Amino acid sequence: MKTNGVAKAALAVGLSATALAQSCDKVLVPSYDLPVVAAGWQAQLVAGELTKPRSLQFDSSGALLVVESGKGITRHTLKDNGGTCISVSESKTLIDEKTLNHGIALSKDGKTLYASSASAVYAWDYDSEAGTVSGKREIVTNMSNNDLVTRTLLLSQKEDGYLLVSRGSADGNEVQAEDVNNGLSQIRAFDISNVTSSTKAYNYNEDGIVLGWGLRNSVGVGEHPITGGIYAVENSIDGVTRNGKDIHENNPGEELNFFGYLNGTKTANQGRNFGYPKCFAVWDVSEIPENDNLKHGSQFAITEENAQTVSGNKLTDETCASDYVAPRLTFPAHYAPLDIKFSPKGDTAYVTFRGSFDKTDPVGYRLSSIAFDPSTGDPTVSAENSREALKDIIMNKDNSVCPDKCFRPVGLAFDGEERLWMTSDSTGEIYVLLKTEENPTSTENGTIVTGTDDASPSGSATGGDEDDDSAAGRLGMGNGWLWAGVVGVAGVLALI
Repeated sequence: MKTNGVAKAALAVGLSATALAQSCDKVLVPSYDLPVVAAGWQAQLVAGELTKPRSLQFDSSGALLVVESGKGITRHTLKDNGGTCISVSESKTLIDEKTLNHGIALSKDGKTLYASSASAVYAWDYDSEAGTVSGKREIVTNMSNNDLVTRTLLLSQKEDGYLLVSRGSADGNEVQAEDVNNGLSQIRAFDISNVTSSTKAYNYNEDGIVLGWGLRNSVGVGEHPITGGIYAVENSIDGVTRNGKDIHENNPGEELNFFGYLNGTKTANQGRNFGYPKCFAVWDVSEIPENDNLKHGSQFAITEENAQTVSGNKLTDETCASDYVAPRLTFPAHYAPLDIKFSPKGDTAYVTFRGSFDKTDPVGYRLSSIAFDPSTGDPTVSAENSREALKDIIMNKDNSVCPDKCFRPVGLAFDGEERLWMTSDSTGEIYVLLKTEENPTSTENGTIVTGTDDASPSGSATGGDEDDDSAAGRLGMGNGWLWAGVVGVAGVLALI
């Protein structure tokens, strides 16, 4: 492998390549340009060649459970050499079920595993030591629709027995989504504390607590670990026009919505309508015609007309603001958020953005963080200033090659060491990320610990030599490869 000038500069910070090779004996390298990593973080590719890996769950023995969409659930035993020097030592199919496509959850005692298809939520008895399941049964049914078929699962850690299930809808189902009794575009909570193998399954359209509706596709659902507040990230619509003008490039914004608590505490948001399919969040006011009363993050009507709102009023921007719940934070259009996980201390939320579909210049394709007040469970940034909410953690070097030649993040999970794990479904990969220091000044034990203070895709990130077949076009095993950001080298990723 050839070492360019940037890599030589990286070596100059005191890195011991020999030590890295010894501790990281099985390190993968992506077939695309190496991602850019933010200051105070290190990252490593741990697994590849999976089938559309979506959501993640660690069991009580430390094994990693992965929903592989269209395949089932696989179980991966890990070899942990510390830090991000982790490799998969053994993999097996835990549940061979091709209808499973996204959701996964595990009971507090680790003995019941939950997973979802487009139509139902299932449960199995789970033995984490043996790595086996038995006794499949249906928990929630009647969730089928023709598109947006992910059914995210969240088992509350604050209020025992509550299973949250998110269900989207699709273009063509707008009329049905306007009726709360149809169960489309909603998040519902089900009390499964007394569910047994003989209990009749819940009917999604008829049962459960409606935490929120008017939600086109809230794939990522998270619970604040201190307050128990429920948040979700929303994928908004594509191809939008306003009174006949195309405004789809920068509107509507994606959303972070707040749904209150599961402990009975009353909040203004819980159970209310969040807008879809009538009202959406403003990202770029200037792109929207007749925008006099609009501001960033407020709700706007696609067409101001005589159609009625849920309160029976004429549909206008004003009734969008009064009749529907505006997002707590608004993100750029087409970022496509798919998961949200809180740090154990509750001071940060991490959000995966799978990336754009309906956008001239690709956007998203990154993992970002949002600062939270751990005591209140609220973002530290106001809704009006939410353009400043996101801090990028890992992103693709060049979004112009996306979606074909870059990672597309989906699921997140923390392990027992508070390392953050992330799937990329399009590339069949799993990454692990470790937060080290905010402003580190040295390396420790030969491990590179940081990226740059500005994890910008315009930085001069450098990947491996394209002529080296261990880096180009496939995932290389062994060879002592490690990639991470480097102290004091702006915008650099090094291959060693």
